[in-house]
Formats: sequence, structure tokens, C-alpha cells
Amino acid sequence: MKMARIESAVRLVLAFYKAFNRHDVPAMMQVMSDDCLLESASPAPDGTVYTGKEAVSRFWQDFFRASPQAHIAVEEVIGFGMRCAACWKYEWVDSAGEKQHLRGVDLFEEKAGLLNRQRSYVKGGGGDEQRDVSL
Repeated sequence: MKMARIESAVRLVLAFYKAFNRHDVPAMMQVMSDDCLLESASPAPDGTVYTGKEAVSRFWQDFFRASPQAHIAVEEVIGFGMRCAACWKYEWVDSAGEKQHLRGVDLFEEKAGLLNRQRSYVKGGGGDEQRDVSL
């Protein structure tokens, strides 16, 4: 297997998070397939499934509107050919103006050169609406 092929999912995931930190939903969707699927981490215990670019795009638009200071610090990305795992720290400012964070992991799958599936998991549980993060 060529190195470029082995690294392609990692490159797509890094591009996704770079666009996330700019709150650039169109750029996030550029690396997602038309039939993409997002499995959010909330509500616990099973999350919510969003299917297709339109639904996933709408989810992210709503997410950034609710969390205008959202930021992801990628801590580690591990590629497995067409699959990729990313450990991250999600940071935001709550309604009281306090900085908050939580850690989690996203599992991605690539299909035909684009991200096709994103499954999000978070550590712990909480009470406020921002813990409904779907990364």
C-alpha cells in the first residue's frame, strides 16, 4: 500500500478539525462524502445519528451558533488505513462566561477519498447543554 493512501484518512481528519476551528462548515463538508453519517455523543447513552451532508451541515451550523467559541485541540491522531481515531480536547465558554472543556475521541471512516462516517465519544457526563457535544 502506498504511503499516500495509508495517510489519506489522517490528512482528511486534520483538514476537518482545522475547518472546525474556523467554524467553517462548508470546508468541513468538503472533506465529507455526500452520504456521510455523524453519530453524536449525545444524548447519552446512544447519541443521535445525522445522515447526509445536509443534515450533518445543519447540525454543525446549529452547534457553532450555540457555541460560538468552540475549539478543538487535537491531542493525537492514529491512522489505520481507511480508518482513523482522533483524541481531542473540546473547549468552550459557558453561558456564565467560564471556560470549560472535556475530552473525547472521534472514530472516522474514509470512503472514496472522503470522510464517510464520524462516531463521537466523550469522557464523563455532565449537566449543561454544551456537554451535548457531538465530536
